[in-house]
Amino acid sequence: MTNPTASLLAQPIHLVPTASRMLTPLASRLRSALQGDVLFDAASRGRYATDASIYQITPLGVVVPRDQDDLRIALEVARSEKVPVLARGAGTSQCGQTVGEALVIDTSKWLNNIVAFDAAARTVTVEPGVVLDHLNAWLKPHGLWFPVDVSTAAQCTIGGMAGNNSCGSRSIEYGNMVHNVDAIDAVLADGTNARFGSLHTAPDGARMQQIVDGLKRIALRERDEIVERVPKVLRRVGGYNIDLFDCQNPRAYTDDGSANLAHLLVGSEGTLAFSRQLTLKLAPLPAHKALGVVNFPTFRQAMELTQHIVKLHPVAVELVDRTMIDLAIGNPAFRPVIEQALVGAPEAILLVEFAGDARDVQLAALGQLTELMGDLGLPGSVVQMPDANAQKALWEVRKAGLNIMMSMKGDGKPVSFIEDCAVPLEHLADYTSRLTEVFHRHGTEGTWYAHASVGTLHVRPILDMRRDGAHKMRAVADEAAALVREYKGAYSGEHGDGLCRGEWIAWQYGPRLNRAFGEIKQLLDPDNRFNPDKIVRPPAMDDARHFRFAPGYRERALTPALDWSAWNVERDPLTGAETPAGSGGDLTGGLAKAVEMCNNNGHCRKFDAGTMCPSYRVTKDEQHVTRGRANTLRLALSGQLGDAGLASVEVKDALDLCVSCKGCKRDCPTGVDMAKLKIEARAAWAGRHGVRMREKLVAYLPRYAPFASRMPRLVALANNVPVLSAWTRRMLGFAAQRALPRFSKSFLSTVPPLVAPVSNAVAQKEVLLFVDTFNNHIEPDNARAAQRVLEAAGYTVHFNTVPGERPLCCGRTFLAAGLVDEAKREARRMLDALRPFVARGVPVVGLEPSCLLTLRDEFLHYGFGDDAVKLSKLAFLFEEFLVREAEAGRMQLDLQPLASTSQALVHGHCHQKAFAAFTPVQTVLGWIPQLKVSTVESSCCGMAGSFGYEAEHYDASLAMAELSLLPTVRRAGADTVTVADGTSCRHQIHDGAGVDALHVARVLERALVTR
Repeated sequence: MTNPTASLLAQPIHLVPTASRMLTPLASRLRSALQGDVLFDAASRGRYATDASIYQITPLGVVVPRDQDDLRIALEVARSEKVPVLARGAGTSQCGQTVGEALVIDTSKWLNNIVAFDAAARTVTVEPGVVLDHLNAWLKPHGLWFPVDVSTAAQCTIGGMAGNNSCGSRSIEYGNMVHNVDAIDAVLADGTNARFGSLHTAPDGARMQQIVDGLKRIALRERDEIVERVPKVLRRVGGYNIDLFDCQNPRAYTDDGSANLAHLLVGSEGTLAFSRQLTLKLAPLPAHKALGVVNFPTFRQAMELTQHIVKLHPVAVELVDRTMIDLAIGNPAFRPVIEQALVGAPEAILLVEFAGDARDVQLAALGQLTELMGDLGLPGSVVQMPDANAQKALWEVRKAGLNIMMSMKGDGKPVSFIEDCAVPLEHLADYTSRLTEVFHRHGTEGTWYAHASVGTLHVRPILDMRRDGAHKMRAVADEAAALVREYKGAYSGEHGDGLCRGEWIAWQYGPRLNRAFGEIKQLLDPDNRFNPDKIVRPPAMDDARHFRFAPGYRERALTPALDWSAWNVERDPLTGAETPAGSGGDLTGGLAKAVEMCNNNGHCRKFDAGTMCPSYRVTKDEQHVTRGRANTLRLALSGQLGDAGLASVEVKDALDLCVSCKGCKRDCPTGVDMAKLKIEARAAWAGRHGVRMREKLVAYLPRYAPFASRMPRLVALANNVPVLSAWTRRMLGFAAQRALPRFSKSFLSTVPPLVAPVSNAVAQKEVLLFVDTFNNHIEPDNARAAQRVLEAAGYTVHFNTVPGERPLCCGRTFLAAGLVDEAKREARRMLDALRPFVARGVPVVGLEPSCLLTLRDEFLHYGFGDDAVKLSKLAFLFEEFLVREAEAGRMQLDLQPLASTSQALVHGHCHQKAFAAFTPVQTVLGWIPQLKVSTVESSCCGMAGSFGYEAEHYDASLAMAELSLLPTVRRAGADTVTVADGTSCRHQIHDGAGVDALHVARVLERALVTR
């Protein structure tokens, strides 16, 4: 069995945090005593000042404890310094629970161990920083899982889930967090180590006996009020679980029939004690699942009929409304998944899942669902999904619901403050209809999704929190609360209280129970040091001082290097129509809005799939995740990090490990494109501080490569002569472990120059092969192979050579150095030279993904208008072009099996994945007879152009590659060819695994039938 004390993930590489310019006595004491990170600089505090809510409060400082000893010491120092403490996991809270003027203790980086596991008893004990998906992956071989399956499962921590009393999609079957926590070992405010668990055994120690006696006294005194005021719905998480000792409440008991004191800490938002480890109840993994997607012509029908669907005993009934459907269709990653679930154009769909041990039983339940919907007047409305992969893909779309919803452009965003209201199912249709009328009266609309099965529908009115959003938020909340009371529901049903629902606790529970909550807080935390001002004495939800966009918030004026006008839109909250918001020439023209697309939900903190975010995967530092970077940029743009703006050291540090992989462009549901934002930051830095020699050497490579390729032996001295090689690397800052690129004779020097066509006739079987600098001067065999394959397919091949000039170039190396004007010059040169070919529809085919895809991405943001748009539509990667032509019936390659090779292992370049252009590689390799094709499930290779060559980045580069790429390549057999289209990827594989990976063009060339 796996060691139960082992961390769920490999230990992150440890980077020394940026030193604070001035340490407080608190910071000095912590730094001298702890092994973990102590972060008191402005940028770190700013990154921890927000969570997934609309609030921002700068903490006193941040501690990231290395182990339990670090945690104990940090709490002791905070107690002796009399400073408040705020526990934090992934920071995905939507109500402001994890922001405050306190010492933030982040458990997510290192306190993520499994402490004990009992398969027979179905329990597991974990540290608070364990991520839910990681825990379930660990439990899966044992046939068990922790069934509180929240939508943020890929990033949320068990400690945070307990603090919020999280629920999840399948709570109708498995209950909430409070039903699934067996015990909590915690540290009290006075330093006492206490176990909160079943009271079947006597409390441990005098302090715990005092707490138990006090709780019993309060519960007995308020028993009648508890019966009268505590909502009778499953989904209610407001306040403290004061019904702990209520004999009429089944959830207050453990299996042995006694009350469980751990239930008091669940949902307490870290205000009563600091949980250091939690013992959880587990459930058997269902052997089979079946999913039915019910399509509704109206939203109200979906709400009315939910109460009938739950009688079939599904484990989940989840809502996705039309707005979210449309947003999912607009996301390239989600479009094919959502479209297969639709019948026509429904206004809403319900995802109805059945699960159990017998597949035939679940399939029968799908049939019953289909029959029921026919009986209810909706025949043909159910899309049955018995396949596990299709189910998983659709559930991923549902899980991304919040992030999809937040992908709306403009200042108006869906705002969380009433989204957790829970009402009995028989009132759900009336409640949603009347609340929609409330939205319309206030000139806005809401997007509905989530837990129809238990009457908790997440809804976020679209508000502009920079302008009149706070006023409308208060008005809508008042009317929503009146509806909740009328229908005898719960105002806080899943995501906790925090700053946005805290003031409604007194409204929900009345003055007596609200005073009782204060007594409980006083009993456990008399000095109010644990997460103060949450649950007890919370501020008003619309206290503008705590808003992320507080009064006076302004971006500093600047002229961006790129065109961000696509983000400069205003969205009508009622119609959804987007209109330009003004000039795109300054900061208000879209750059700030592009940064603010990050909603802080932390989807980028995931580890198990996709390409995002490789630097976070190896450091686990908030500074190096997309969310942390976006927050840093936002703080810099608004002057909260000083006068330097994007040219600040803080921004440079935050982007230091960003490899511009564009994983966030695809995987981030709100579309934050950190690679493009990094170009702006690099341009600002270069404009203020200049460009170092090393960056210039890389940036100007396309300009001097023709000279280097004419004298490759002379250039090779930098590799071959040890003294010269060491000196070169030391002076330029290149890693000693890397071999510098070796130049070869230019491929383009051997082919005819580009000649403008004399005819305007539409091109017939012509193609322009765009040979980039790397494949021209360093790996020319790739270009020769591509030429041969294209000609074998019957195409006339043109090349990107210009008579009397250097070859056409995409300018990507200049972008990496922030020299945007130079990149624009290269782009303009290419657009002008290719205009006659573009006019005739000649496809432009490239070999290097990062170069070719620049034509489809950055070229569109230089302000070059239709010229860039037309070229982008004709720009294809080599394999994309072949697949397109084959599917159109215009091409067929005559291929034969490869000698001594039966397997192809394919690593996708990050940009291929970001632009959904990776599948064609697998497709064309599949054309080769008897070749079995598999892919490496990897993020970025870590080389990322010059990044992996740089001495200070070598360790991080290799760590990225070791996550999955290099181990997979090393395991491949001798009959396997490793395929990688990226120049950097091939070099990383060679350096790290000693394997020569090939471009797909060379593999196809080897398979050509020779005549």
